[in-house]
Parts: sequence; C-alpha cells; structure tokens
Amino acid sequence: MNNEQQEPVTVLIGDDHSIVIEAVAMQLTGQGCKIIGKAKTVEDVIAKYSELMPDVLVLDIKFSGKRTGLDVANEILEKHPDAKIVFLSQNDQDALIRETYKLGGHAFLTKDCDPSELATAVLRAHKGELYFMPGTAEQLASALLRGDPGTPASPLAQLDTREVEIFTLMAQGFTNEEIGERLSLSKRTISISSQHIKDKLNLHRPAEITRLAVRLGLIEP
Repeated sequence: MNNEQQEPVTVLIGDDHSIVIEAVAMQLTGQGCKIIGKAKTVEDVIAKYSELMPDVLVLDIKFSGKRTGLDVANEILEKHPDAKIVFLSQNDQDALIRETYKLGGHAFLTKDCDPSELATAVLRAHKGELYFMPGTAEQLASALLRGDPGTPASPLAQLDTREVEIFTLMAQGFTNEEIGERLSLSKRTISISSQHIKDKLNLHRPAEITRLAVRLGLIEP
C-alpha cells in the first residue's frame, strides 16, 4: 500500500508557451508528480497523450491557431474517456469555467494560482476527484444557478454556493465526514447541510443525486 502511495503521478503538460510549461513543470516536480511529456501544439498534445498515457494532462485552453484546449480535451476524451484533465487559463469567465467541467475536466485553475493549489488539483484529478479553487467554485455555482439563456433555471438554483459544493461531493460518493475534512467543516454541519440539500431538491437516494450531478455536467458518468 505504501509503495502505491509513493508512486509519482505522471503528468503531460500542454501549453504553447515554453515559459509556462517550464513553470508548471517546476511547480509539480517534487510534489508527488513526474513530468513525462511537454507539448506546445494541439496536434502534439493529442499525439503525446496517446503515446505516453499520463495519469493527468495539465492543459492550457488558448493555443495559437483556431483550435483550443477545449478541442484537444474533447478529442482526447472521445478516445480515452477516463482521461484526467486539469485546465489552465488566463481568463476565468463563467461560461469558460462551466464548459470545462461539462466537458469532463477535473479542475479549472487560473495561471496565477498558488503552486500548491495546482499540485493539489493534479493529485485530486488522479484520484478521479473534482477540484475547485475557492473563487472558481463560486463562479461555477453562480453559472449553474443562472442556467443557460433561454432555458429553465438549474435545479441547483435552490442551493447556495456552499451547498452546490457539498452537493457535488455527495454525488461523487464522499461521506459526510470526508466532505467535512475537505471543506474544513464539522461532520455535524455537513450532515445538516446534506439533509437540507436533499430536502430542497427532493432527492433522497444517492443514485438520484449522482444522476442529477451527471446531467448538470458536474461529474462524469
């Protein structure tokens, strides 16, 4: 078991700026990660992912040319549905954040994030968990609450930002105690909040909660 825990998480970095690639590589090296590939073009990212099959892909959204990191992710996830992708971006627009999670990304971080946050996101993604920066969680929740223009409001409009975050972790199968540890809240607080969430949404079975989270693009099927 200990040997498994000590195995480094292999990472492929995709960004069209060498300075960003090297900065990300430096941030992740030595924090439980091993950089096994670097790619500067859309085509190179796709080719190297299939060749190297990293545990996690750290992917910029904006590349030179017409295709974006979202296009890259979409193509990779079509071929490799279990791919774990952490998105990096200069911009933190609500629509962009929402799109990355709906697409199947495990995290969205801005390029000025703390190095420890990036490492945490990569390690969480490797475990199949979603990771939210505090500001990102709020923006994603806000976008979900508003819903898309011309469509009915999301069922999550009944929840506040913290409840959306708890709901997402519930849908991933975490216990109240585990959710409390992740959010630095007591088990009792989470227990009360989770019951409020179930009552507001009129969902009381774990499978129903998971199905709704999948439908809203918060977690992968």
